[in-house]
Amino acid sequence: MSIVTIRNVEFLNNPARFSDSYKFRVTFECIAELTEDLEWKLIFVPSPNQPHLDQELDDCLVGPIPQGVNSFDFDSMPPDPSKIPPEDVLGVAALILTGSYKDQEFVRVGYYQNTEYEAPELQENPPAKIMFDKLVRQINSKPRVTRFQIKWDVSPPGGSGSQVGASASAAVPSADALDDAMDTDQPA
Repeated sequence: MSIVTIRNVEFLNNPARFSDSYKFRVTFECIAELTEDLEWKLIFVPSPNQPHLDQELDDCLVGPIPQGVNSFDFDSMPPDPSKIPPEDVLGVAALILTGSYKDQEFVRVGYYQNTEYEAPELQENPPAKIMFDKLVRQINSKPRVTRFQIKWDVSPPGGSGSQVGASASAAVPSADALDDAMDTDQPA
Protein backbone atom coordinates (compact mmCIF):
# COMPACT_ATOMS: atom_id res chain seq x y z
CA MET A 1 0.00 0.00 0.00
CA SER A 2 1.29 3.44 -0.85
CA ILE A 3 1.39 5.79 2.10
CA VAL A 4 1.62 8.89 -0.15
CA THR A 5 -0.59 9.54 -3.17
CA ILE A 6 -0.34 12.61 -5.41
CA ARG A 7 -3.75 14.22 -5.81
CA ASN A 8 -2.84 17.14 -8.09
CA VAL A 9 0.05 18.97 -9.75
CA GLU A 10 -0.87 22.49 -10.82
CA PHE A 11 1.47 24.52 -13.00
CA LEU A 12 1.18 28.14 -11.90
CA ASN A 13 2.91 29.66 -14.95
CA ASN A 14 1.86 27.70 -18.00
CA PRO A 15 2.44 28.70 -20.75
CA ALA A 16 5.63 30.62 -20.05
CA ARG A 17 8.80 31.83 -21.68
CA PHE A 18 11.44 29.13 -22.10
CA SER A 19 13.77 31.03 -19.76
CA ASP A 20 11.19 31.44 -16.97
CA SER A 21 11.41 29.33 -13.85
CA TYR A 22 8.91 26.50 -13.40
CA LYS A 23 6.33 27.25 -10.70
CA PHE A 24 3.89 24.61 -9.57
CA ARG A 25 1.94 23.35 -6.59
CA VAL A 26 1.91 19.68 -5.59
CA THR A 27 -0.98 18.37 -3.50
CA PHE A 28 -0.70 14.90 -2.01
CA GLU A 29 -2.38 12.73 0.58
CA CYS A 30 -0.47 10.94 3.31
CA ILE A 31 -2.39 8.21 5.16
CA ALA A 32 0.15 7.94 8.01
CA GLU A 33 2.61 10.38 9.56
CA LEU A 34 6.10 9.95 8.06
CA THR A 35 9.27 9.84 10.14
CA GLU A 36 11.44 11.43 7.43
CA ASP A 37 11.12 14.04 4.68
CA LEU A 38 9.90 13.38 1.15
CA GLU A 39 12.34 14.32 -1.61
CA TRP A 40 10.98 15.81 -4.84
CA LYS A 41 13.01 16.32 -8.03
CA LEU A 42 12.26 18.02 -11.34
CA ILE A 43 14.08 16.64 -14.39
CA PHE A 44 14.13 18.02 -17.94
CA VAL A 45 14.55 15.40 -20.68
CA PRO A 46 15.33 17.01 -24.06
CA SER A 47 16.08 13.75 -25.87
CA PRO A 48 14.64 10.45 -24.60
CA ASN A 49 17.31 8.33 -26.30
CA GLN A 50 20.18 10.25 -24.69
CA PRO A 51 19.82 10.07 -20.88
CA HIS A 52 23.20 11.76 -20.38
CA LEU A 53 21.51 14.99 -21.57
CA ASP A 54 18.88 14.90 -18.79
CA GLN A 55 19.07 17.92 -16.50
CA GLU A 56 18.03 17.75 -12.86
CA LEU A 57 16.59 21.24 -12.54
CA ASP A 58 15.98 21.28 -8.81
CA ASP A 59 15.13 19.18 -5.80
CA CYS A 60 13.55 19.89 -2.45
CA LEU A 61 12.85 18.15 0.84
CA VAL A 62 9.35 18.45 2.29
CA GLY A 63 8.62 17.50 5.86
CA PRO A 64 7.63 16.70 8.46
CA ILE A 65 4.61 15.13 6.78
CA PRO A 66 1.48 14.83 8.91
CA GLN A 67 -1.38 12.50 8.07
CA GLY A 68 -3.91 14.11 5.71
CA VAL A 69 -3.86 16.25 2.57
CA ASN A 70 -0.71 18.36 2.20
CA SER A 71 0.61 20.71 -0.48
CA PHE A 72 3.73 22.70 -1.27
CA ASP A 73 4.87 25.12 -3.95
CA PHE A 74 7.93 24.19 -6.00
CA ASP A 75 9.95 26.79 -7.94
CA SER A 76 12.66 25.48 -10.22
CA MET A 77 15.21 26.97 -12.57
CA PRO A 78 14.66 26.44 -16.32
CA PRO A 79 16.92 24.09 -18.29
CA ASP A 80 20.41 25.24 -19.24
CA PRO A 81 20.14 25.95 -23.00
CA SER A 82 23.86 25.27 -23.52
CA LYS A 83 23.28 21.62 -22.53
CA ILE A 84 20.51 21.02 -25.09
CA PRO A 85 21.51 19.95 -28.61
CA PRO A 86 20.17 22.53 -31.11
CA GLU A 87 18.11 19.88 -32.88
CA ASP A 88 16.29 19.07 -29.60
CA VAL A 89 15.38 22.62 -28.52
CA LEU A 90 12.22 23.08 -30.60
CA GLY A 91 9.37 20.62 -30.35
CA VAL A 92 8.56 18.12 -27.65
CA ALA A 93 10.61 17.35 -24.55
CA ALA A 94 9.70 15.69 -21.25
CA LEU A 95 9.45 17.16 -17.79
CA ILE A 96 9.49 14.64 -14.94
CA LEU A 97 8.58 15.16 -11.29
CA THR A 98 9.73 12.37 -8.98
CA GLY A 99 8.84 11.69 -5.35
CA SER A 100 11.10 9.62 -3.06
CA TYR A 101 11.12 8.48 0.53
CA LYS A 102 14.37 7.29 2.12
CA ASP A 103 16.07 7.17 -1.33
CA GLN A 104 13.24 5.03 -2.78
CA GLU A 105 11.32 6.54 -5.68
CA PHE A 106 7.58 5.94 -5.17
CA VAL A 107 6.10 8.09 -7.95
CA ARG A 108 7.10 9.62 -11.27
CA VAL A 109 4.86 12.15 -13.00
CA GLY A 110 5.81 12.90 -16.60
CA TYR A 111 4.63 15.75 -18.78
CA TYR A 112 5.20 16.61 -22.40
CA GLN A 113 6.54 20.11 -22.95
CA ASN A 114 6.30 21.77 -26.33
CA THR A 115 8.80 24.55 -27.07
CA GLU A 116 8.32 26.88 -30.03
CA TYR A 117 8.85 30.44 -31.13
CA GLU A 118 6.22 32.84 -29.85
CA ALA A 119 5.99 34.83 -33.10
CA PRO A 120 4.22 33.06 -36.00
CA GLU A 121 6.79 34.38 -38.51
CA LEU A 122 9.60 32.69 -36.50
CA GLN A 123 7.57 29.48 -36.27
CA GLU A 124 7.22 29.42 -40.06
CA ASN A 125 10.84 30.43 -40.76
CA PRO A 126 13.00 29.55 -37.73
CA PRO A 127 16.39 31.26 -37.65
CA ALA A 128 19.52 29.17 -38.16
CA LYS A 129 20.72 30.05 -34.66
CA ILE A 130 18.24 29.42 -31.84
CA MET A 131 16.93 32.65 -30.27
CA PHE A 132 16.15 31.44 -26.73
CA ASP A 133 14.71 34.80 -25.69
CA LYS A 134 11.96 34.37 -28.31
CA LEU A 135 10.90 30.85 -27.21
CA VAL A 136 7.83 29.87 -25.22
CA ARG A 137 6.98 26.57 -23.58
CA GLN A 138 3.62 24.89 -23.07
CA ILE A 139 3.27 21.95 -20.69
CA ASN A 140 0.58 19.43 -21.57
CA SER A 141 -2.05 19.19 -18.84
CA LYS A 142 -2.42 15.40 -19.05
CA PRO A 143 0.50 13.75 -17.24
CA ARG A 144 1.68 10.17 -17.23
CA VAL A 145 1.91 8.77 -13.69
CA THR A 146 3.97 5.74 -12.71
CA ARG A 147 3.85 4.42 -9.15
CA PHE A 148 6.56 2.25 -7.63
CA GLN A 149 6.18 -0.11 -4.72
CA ILE A 150 8.59 0.74 -1.92
CA LYS A 151 9.18 -0.24 1.67
CA TRP A 152 7.51 2.35 3.88
CA ASP A 153 8.59 2.38 7.53
CA VAL A 154 5.11 3.26 8.79
CA SER A 155 1.76 1.50 8.75
CA PRO A 156 -1.55 3.03 7.73
CA PRO A 157 -4.05 3.64 10.53
CA GLY A 158 -5.85 0.42 11.43
CA GLY A 159 -3.14 -1.68 9.75
CA SER A 160 -1.44 -4.54 11.53
CA GLY A 161 1.98 -3.25 10.55
CA SER A 162 3.04 -6.77 9.60
CA GLN A 163 3.07 -6.05 5.88
CA VAL A 164 4.43 -2.80 4.55
CA GLY A 165 5.65 -1.84 1.08
CA ALA A 166 5.55 -3.99 -2.01
CA SER A 167 3.92 -7.02 -0.37
CA ALA A 168 0.95 -4.94 0.76
CA SER A 169 0.48 -2.72 -2.31
CA ALA A 170 -3.07 -1.80 -3.17
CA ALA A 171 -4.90 1.08 -4.78
CA VAL A 172 -5.46 4.04 -2.48
CA PRO A 173 -9.07 5.24 -2.81
CA SER A 174 -8.02 8.91 -2.84
CA ALA A 175 -6.04 8.23 -6.00
CA ASP A 176 -9.24 7.64 -7.98
CA ALA A 177 -9.73 11.34 -8.75
CA LEU A 178 -6.14 11.66 -9.95
CA ASP A 179 -6.37 8.48 -12.03
CA ASP A 180 -9.43 9.86 -13.82
CA ALA A 181 -7.42 12.93 -14.86
CA MET A 182 -4.08 11.23 -15.62
CA ASP A 183 -2.77 8.28 -17.56
CA THR A 184 -1.20 5.78 -15.17
CA ASP A 185 1.35 3.03 -15.48
CA GLN A 186 2.00 0.31 -12.97
CA PRO A 187 5.43 -1.28 -13.47
CA ALA A 188 5.50 -5.05 -13.57
